[in-house]
Amino acid sequence: MTQNKTIKEGRVGAANKQLILSAAEKEFAKNGLKGTRIQQVADRAGLPKTNVLYYFKTKENLYLAVLEQILDLWNSVFDQATSTDDPAEVLARYISEKMEFSLTRPESSKIFALEIINGAPNLGGFFKERHVTWTEGRVAVVNEWIAQGKLKTDDAEFLLFHIWACCQHYADFAAQITHLQGKEMGRVEYDRATKALIGLILTGCGLVVPDSYK
Repeated sequence: MTQNKTIKEGRVGAANKQLILSAAEKEFAKNGLKGTRIQQVADRAGLPKTNVLYYFKTKENLYLAVLEQILDLWNSVFDQATSTDDPAEVLARYISEKMEFSLTRPESSKIFALEIINGAPNLGGFFKERHVTWTEGRVAVVNEWIAQGKLKTDDAEFLLFHIWACCQHYADFAAQITHLQGKEMGRVEYDRATKALIGLILTGCGLVVPDSYK
C-alpha cells in the first residue's frame, strides 16, 4: 500500500508540475518575468498558490524551469544525431520539429527571445553548462558530415543559427506575418512554410530533400 501510494503521489506531483510549467509559460510570454505573479500562474493552472511554491519555491526558479524545458524540447530531435546518420533526414526532421513548436508552442519562443534580447541575465549556469555543450556537440556532428563530403556548407555553427532564426521567426514575428498576409497562419500555411524552409536549407547545403518532406 505504501509503495502504491508513493507511486500515485509521484504521478500526481509530475502532473501538477507540468500544469504549473504550462501555465507559467503562457504568463511569462504575456507579462514577462517582472510582470508575472505566482498567483497568476496558480490561477491559470487551477491550483493553489501554495502548490506552485511547494514545487518551485520562487518565481525565479519557476522561470528557469520554464527556460530549461524550452531548451529540452527544442533540442530533443537533434540530440541523438551522429556522423553516421543521413544529414538530409536529420536536418529535415529537425527543421520540421522546430516549425511545429513555433505553431503549437509560440510562447516558448517568445520567452526565450525576450530573455536573449535583454542580455540573457537569467541564463547563467545551466545555459552555459547544457546549451553551450549541446551546441558544441551538434556543431561537431555537422563538421564530421562536412569532412565526409555529405554536406556542403562553410560554417556548421552558422547553419544552426540560420535554422533557429528561420524557424523561430514564425513564432516571434507572427503578428508581422499576420499583418502582411492579412490572416493568421494555420496548419496549412505552416506546412507550406516548413516545406519551403527545408527545401531552401537542404538544397543550399547540397542535399536532396527526402520524399517525406517534399
